[in-house]
Amino acid sequence: MAKKQAGHTLANGQLSLDQADILSRCQALIGYQFKDTNLLLSALTHASSANHKLQSSERLEFLGDSLLGAVVCEFLFHRFPSVMEGELTKIKSVVVSGQTCAKLSRQLGLEACLIVGKGMANAAVPSSILGDVFEAIVAAMFLDSDWPTARDFVLKHVKREVEQAVETSHESNFKSQLQHHAQKFFKLSPAYSLLEESGPDHKKFFRVFVQLGERTFAAAAGRNKKQAQQRAASNALAELAGESPPFSSSEDPHTSAEDPSV
Repeated sequence: MAKKQAGHTLANGQLSLDQADILSRCQALIGYQFKDTNLLLSALTHASSANHKLQSSERLEFLGDSLLGAVVCEFLFHRFPSVMEGELTKIKSVVVSGQTCAKLSRQLGLEACLIVGKGMANAAVPSSILGDVFEAIVAAMFLDSDWPTARDFVLKHVKREVEQAVETSHESNFKSQLQHHAQKFFKLSPAYSLLEESGPDHKKFFRVFVQLGERTFAAAAGRNKKQAQQRAASNALAELAGESPPFSSSEDPHTSAEDPSV
């Protein structure tokens, strides 16, 4: 976390060396180069470090919250054609929550790029601020470029969060969704095949893939057969929707989030 003097620029209108370094580091972390770096500077500047709130991230947070919600809603609408509005709303509320946005900020390493006031110099960055900065960066990127660029950035980081939110929902069932989809569009039932079962009894590892007729889909790993099948079904649904499979067959399922439905 950077503790800097308030304001965006020096007296001559130029960025300080510290600010320039922060912007360069942040752009490398998010994989995007800003044409207008003042947008990124605003996104990273907490109100405690700004001469005026209009120079802080607050307005960008407002816009970014709506943009994030729109991207997630569009993705959920197309990704889960058999899921009703109520369940989609529950999934969306998890994915666009401050907790999830804070998690994404941590994963990107944005905590080291925040510009805060002296009063926060020795304090841990609250999750709320970390969540806000992710939203602000989404908005800044949108204003600096266009909707597709901002959407692709969001999707790159939230797709896995969507899959985890669905996987840990008691009411969601990838196998049921795939069964419905396969019957409706292909008049077929999915077939699940076990590729591998390994590991000691207390730490089993299962790899499963799905087949629809002659077509096979990316395999997935699970802590038990049920989880492996659910994840394999999710991979199949993603591929049928033209998306990349969210689960890897080589991923250790024992290091992923717990699934209360398993």
